[in-house]
Amino acid sequence: MDNQQLNRLQPPLEAQLHGIDPGWQPVVDAWLESLPGQALVGFVDQRLAAGATVFPARPLRALELTPLAQVRVVLLGQDPYHGAGQAEGLAFSVPEGVPLPPSLRNVYKELQRDLGVKPPRNGHLVAWAQRGVLLLNTTLTVEEGKPASHAKRGWEALTDALIRAAAADANPKVFMLWGAHAQAKRPLIEAAGGDHLVLVSNHPSPLAATKPPIPFMGNGHFGQASAFLAERGRPIDWQL
Repeated sequence: MDNQQLNRLQPPLEAQLHGIDPGWQPVVDAWLESLPGQALVGFVDQRLAAGATVFPARPLRALELTPLAQVRVVLLGQDPYHGAGQAEGLAFSVPEGVPLPPSLRNVYKELQRDLGVKPPRNGHLVAWAQRGVLLLNTTLTVEEGKPASHAKRGWEALTDALIRAAAADANPKVFMLWGAHAQAKRPLIEAAGGDHLVLVSNHPSPLAATKPPIPFMGNGHFGQASAFLAERGRPIDWQL
């Protein structure tokens, strides 16, 4: 079975929305019962029935790998990769053997510059997810070759609720908001209060990574996150 077959969503969508960490389940259940949740499920299932190729196979994989109680860092992405074999349900991450996307290449460059971490040969970020880095896109499915094709269809009601739940949890966390889209979620975090660090910069995309107002390259976010969490007894390991 090739990467495209492994990573494409199989109908019905709702069958792929279970098996997640119990800490997240009430948030997902409430969304599934809501009008935005029902509308999103209906929309995706209609697209699948019409023959659309939808990625990834497990839209809630971030919630499977990173329990709410273990979240140390929330790293927000926007939209799953829309190329065959790329998206795997984790923001910025691609399966082993898939070429590094340009944004992730810049993430690795900054990680090495900031902390001296040698970049791995692949873009598979599962190790981060298992150590408490919630790799959450704000839209969780996409059609092949059609970026943002499932944006503003109902996923945002769920991902906003997940961001609020992470911010409301008392454990200290770092929220990394790269680019205007992620930064728009800052009010959700600040409204919850809590002992959290919010870090903002441009997106790591080559189109913005070195430009003002806050270049991604040189932002020092990995070091700041490590120091903040270590001081609070929640160290994070960025090795891959």
